[in-house]
Amino acid sequence: MSQPLRKPDSSTAVETSTENQPAVRLKVVHPEEFERPRKKRLPKPEQVDANSRILWEYLIPVAVFHLMIPLAFLPSMFSWWGVLFLPVGNYLFTSLGIGAGYHRLLTHRGFECPKWLEYTLSTLGVCSLQDTPARWTLVHRVHHQHSDHQPDPHTPNVSAFWSHMGWLFIDNRELSTSAAYDRYVRDVMKDPYYFWLQRNLNWVKVYAAHAVAISLLGLGVGLAMTGSLWEAYMVSLQFTLWGVVMRTVYCWHVTWGINSVAHMWGYRNYETREDSRNNWLFALLTNGEGWHNNHHADPRSARHGHRWWELDLTWATLRCWEMMGLVTNLVRPRHHRQEQKRKMAA
Repeated sequence: MSQPLRKPDSSTAVETSTENQPAVRLKVVHPEEFERPRKKRLPKPEQVDANSRILWEYLIPVAVFHLMIPLAFLPSMFSWWGVLFLPVGNYLFTSLGIGAGYHRLLTHRGFECPKWLEYTLSTLGVCSLQDTPARWTLVHRVHHQHSDHQPDPHTPNVSAFWSHMGWLFIDNRELSTSAAYDRYVRDVMKDPYYFWLQRNLNWVKVYAAHAVAISLLGLGVGLAMTGSLWEAYMVSLQFTLWGVVMRTVYCWHVTWGINSVAHMWGYRNYETREDSRNNWLFALLTNGEGWHNNHHADPRSARHGHRWWELDLTWATLRCWEMMGLVTNLVRPRHHRQEQKRKMAA
């Protein structure tokens, strides 16, 4: 996909405000209460039509990674310690990289942190192979502006498959223009690191470098454990299949599931203008991102679990970092912010 490479003019404000959202009302619901999805059908976005090209540069890697999954379950490749890569990798790359870095920091500016920590989180997101920080942020900001209405890039009101992954493989021309990048992600693109990642497939090179590093780690562990180069090679393959391929596919689907499942099934704490749901299963799988109705009701909040039992490990991590002084201006849910204002005014 062609990406605009011109550095944006930082003198104009980017349209990213989420504080002035329509008022939302807290409903009294029970966790077991699941609402049926609204019966509403939409066509694909206007800029996706018969002339839109297939994004083979996205489709082929996704297909190849999925075709490699059976290899991980061969007797020579399967190991229980390899399975541990999934929860560990999910926390590092999905929770910290995508959830904290791409989503709560870059997209919604829910907290501030030193540049070294910001770049670390963003690089972990790059290693999830979910596109560049700028591209991911652009798509998500468009989604919030038009959620479940035209031209939302990935609403399930088109189809469940479209919202889950189909939208990735068809060129949406509205998301590829310099004007879109200027409007939605000027704040991201003016950063030299994110601008560099956007150019010459540098983000793919970063992903490839991390895959090589994990493979070499496996080789070193294998040599230390067995002293045999052949056995070390097999351990390296296990590290690659479980620590790179399986973990990447897992991270893809739990992230994509927020776009699809969490807009179709679950309960709602808030009356919002779209179909967002709090889905406890995907909240567990993503360490907090599945409390999606809460998030759409209050996008700037870095805390997605609004009730005491809505576990949000990503938020817990940010709170720990706040207590350590690594994170500042950590945005609480709107009702917490309003209560704080009332206390200050009293």
